[in-house]
Amino acid sequence: MADAPVDLGWMRLLVEIGRRGSLSAAARARGLSQPAVSYQIRLLEQSFGAPLLRRLHRGVALTDEGRRVFDIAARTVQELDEVERVIRAASQRPVIRLCTDYAFSSLWLIPRMHAFRQSHPELDLQIVATQRLASDWEEGADIAVAFGSHGEFGQDAILLMPERVVPVCTPAFLERHGPFDHPEALTAVPLIHLDAAVPSPWFEWPSYLGRTGTSRKPDAGHGDMSFNTYAMVIQAALGGQGLALGWLGLVDQTLDSGLLCPAGGVLEDEDRGYWLLVPRARRASVAQLAAWLVKEARGGAKGANYTLEPAGEASR
Repeated sequence: MADAPVDLGWMRLLVEIGRRGSLSAAARARGLSQPAVSYQIRLLEQSFGAPLLRRLHRGVALTDEGRRVFDIAARTVQELDEVERVIRAASQRPVIRLCTDYAFSSLWLIPRMHAFRQSHPELDLQIVATQRLASDWEEGADIAVAFGSHGEFGQDAILLMPERVVPVCTPAFLERHGPFDHPEALTAVPLIHLDAAVPSPWFEWPSYLGRTGTSRKPDAGHGDMSFNTYAMVIQAALGGQGLALGWLGLVDQTLDSGLLCPAGGVLEDEDRGYWLLVPRARRASVAQLAAWLVKEARGGAKGANYTLEPAGEASR
C-alpha cells in the first residue's frame, strides 16, 4: 500500500476542505455526502501515512503535512482549471472555412493572412483550396471566392477583382528577348501556359493574342511550357523560363518587388474575375470575413506602383 501511487482524484476535494475548513461544507460544494468525504480523507491519510486534518470542535484544520499537500493540490487544481479554460475557449472559437482556388489562396490570400489575424484575432480561418469551385461547395465551406463570370454566380455575388491580365517575365528575360513593343513580338519567345478546360474560362495565350489582333502558328517550336496550377506558371516565370500571363491582383506583389515586370499590354474583361460568394444564412463571423475580403481587394487594387497600358484597340 505504501508504494502505490496516490490517486489524484482527491485533489479538488482536499482543496475545498482546506478553503472551507469543514467536511460538510466541502461535501455540499462537491455534491457528495459527508460520510463519502470522510471516507475519502481516511483513504488519503492512509496513502500518505500521516494525518492531513486535525478535527476541531467545529470543523477541521490542516496539519503541517496537510498544508504541504494542500499547497501542491491547490496550485495543481488552479493550473488544470486554467488549461481547461484555454482548451475550451480554443475549441469554441469561430472557425470559418473559405473555399477558393489554388491561385487565389497561394498568391493573394496567404500573403495577407497576417493582416487578417491582426484585424480579427478572435477568428480562425481554414482555407479549402480546389482547382474549380464545385456546385455543392456550401456543404463543406462557409464562404467562397471563385473565378468566373457574373452569370455563373448570380446577382448576390460580389466582384472582388475583374479579370485583368498582362504578359509578365523577369527583367533579365525582358532585357534578353525584348522589348515587346508589338503583340507580334510575343509570339517569338517561349510562352508559359496554364492548362484549362476547353473553352477556357479565363484569358489564355491564344485568346490574349487573338484579342490583340495577332496569332501564333500551332507548330511554332519556341519551347513553350504548360502547367496545371497557376502558382507553377508564376514560378516558371520567376525562373526566367518565358512569358506568362499575369493576373493583376494575384501577381501585384511580384510586380511591385521587381521580381517580374510587365511585358505587354493589359486586357480586361469586366464580366469575369474573382467573385465573393456568401450564403444568405451566415454567421456574424462570416460577414466579418466577407467585409475584410472586399476591403483588401478594393484597397489593394490601387496599390500598384507600375504603369500599364491597354493591349491595343481590342482591349475593353
